[in-house]
Order: sequence, then C-alpha cells, then structure tokens
Amino acid sequence: MSWRLFVHFSHLPLVQKVLYSGALCVLGLGYAFAMIYVFANHHGRDGENMLTVDDIVIAYSGSKSGTILESALKGPMSNMLSAEENLKITNWVRSGISEESYENEMKSIFDKRCVTCHNKRNPHLPELEDYAGIEHVSEEDHGTDLFTLVRVSHIHLFGLTFIFFIVGSIFCHAYLKHEWVKITIIGVPFVSIFLDISAWYITKIFEPFAWVVIISGAAMGSCFAIMFTISMYQMWLYKLPPDAEQEKKNLIGEDEEKLSDRPNI
Repeated sequence: MSWRLFVHFSHLPLVQKVLYSGALCVLGLGYAFAMIYVFANHHGRDGENMLTVDDIVIAYSGSKSGTILESALKGPMSNMLSAEENLKITNWVRSGISEESYENEMKSIFDKRCVTCHNKRNPHLPELEDYAGIEHVSEEDHGTDLFTLVRVSHIHLFGLTFIFFIVGSIFCHAYLKHEWVKITIIGVPFVSIFLDISAWYITKIFEPFAWVVIISGAAMGSCFAIMFTISMYQMWLYKLPPDAEQEKKNLIGEDEEKLSDRPNI
C-alpha cells in the first residue's frame, strides 16, 4: 500500500465521514431499487418465476414464438391484471385480433388496466388507448428496438459511471493489504458497464451473449456491495493494524524530516 497517496477513513474529519456515509446509504438504497426494477421488468418472460438467461434473451432478442403483448403479459405486466383477464387477452391475441372484437370484448380491460400508463402522453411506453396501438403490440416480438436501446444506453452509461465514480472515490480511503485487490474492485464495474451495454445489442443477433448481460450485472452488484460494506465498516468500526499504523507514521516522519532539511529561501 502506497501510504503517500493514501488517507485512511480513520484520519478523515467527522464531517467528511458523515458526508461519505450519507452518499453511500442513498446510493445503496437507489441501487437496491434498481435491482428490484430489473428483476420485475425481465423475470417471467419465459414462463418461469425466477430471472433466467431466457428472460434476458426474450427481452433483447424477442420470443420468436409470440407477440410483444404476450411477452409483456408473461413478464413485467403479469401482476397488473387478474389471471382471468391475462388469459382472456392472451387467447384473444392468439385467435386473431379484430377491431370489432376489441371494441366489444377487450376495450374495457385495456381501459381499466393499461391506459393509465400506456397512453399518448407517455412516449416511452407502447400506446394502448386505441385499436391501432393494440395492433402494433400484437405483432411478432423481436425484443427491444434499437431506438429504445440507444435511449436507455446513454442513461445507463452516464448514471452508472457517476455511481461507481462516487463509490470508488470513497472506497479509495479503505485499507487493503494488497493494493491490486482494491484496484480490481474499483476497475471491474467500469469494464462490466461496457460489456453489459454492448451485450444488449449483440444479444439481438447472438443469443448466448445474454450470459454476458447477467454476469456483468452480477459483477457490478458484487463490487458495489463490497465497496459499500468495507467503506462503511472501516469508516466507523475498523482500526488500522498496528504495523500499518506504524508504517504510516514512519512515512509521515520521513516526509517531515525531508521538509525540515530544505534550505530556507
């Protein structure tokens, strides 16, 4: 550990530790909610309750055996309506939709369950206020379109970079016996961000890359948890080992001696 370039949490003023703790807690809560959203948005697309690699394939590459609406009803929208309504819509789509049957049988369900969010005022979600919108999502599911991927990509690139820059900057004050371990923990999330977002696009044409999405996401989450836990622990509960504390004092003494030996100008 290069002590000349390193200030441990125990040597920081209280106000700085409070600032760091507040930032970590808020970011940690936000990251937890983000993980919940990812699970809710992707799981169930393949008919299973857990999040699987097939769910990721369907999300980005499409189901190839159903419609956009069916994929949504199996996955993120499965809890937005009753099982009976879900089955009714699914059977209607599979038997062939028509504007007449929509007006007579299905419109009331869509108006009650869907249009609060899926309306013309929300450009980020499919519009389900009329038959034209329903007809569009009743087409074969080809996964997330490129325009949506580009829009979401720049948000993730900026957002995740800021998150891991802040958490990594705080984690720099932690003591680990081997500096390469700290460097690895800080560097892995940035590599994972690049691999994760690149894999979204590649999965559309080469489905096994869905594993890269899962592994990259797991790597980011693991590194976040490690940096959060070590930082909070060392900030408030940890004391430097005696040998490390003595080494730092010796280096500080050497620096002070060198300064005292400088000629006065």
